[in-house]
Amino acid sequence: MKKKILVIDDDLNVRDYLVSLFTDNGYEVSVAGDVKEGYAQAKKVKPDLITLDIEMPGEWGPRFYRQLAQDSELKNIPVIVISGLSGHQYAVVKAVASISKPFDRDKLLKIVKETLN
Repeated sequence: MKKKILVIDDDLNVRDYLVSLFTDNGYEVSVAGDVKEGYAQAKKVKPDLITLDIEMPGEWGPRFYRQLAQDSELKNIPVIVISGLSGHQYAVVKAVASISKPFDRDKLLKIVKETLN
């Protein structure tokens, strides 16, 4: 069965790139453009991994992470932060990784594979 990844990012270009990257590497991908949609998608698809942007319109990524951490069904889903914001590695302390935009696709895939295996 394919592993499911949920991509949460307000930047359409980044979303499209990540969807292509993960789909080409055999993952099933869902997307959300903001935190509210991301939470609804997480509840619906129960992803194996979430990539999370920090700075988005409306609510920020760390707030989503707090919601996730308080949900018994979702709290064990690993999160990879992908952000252009400086200091983002401190935003979600329990993230499995924090990657800066622009990111290295091979490095990201390596982290995804290690996290999901």
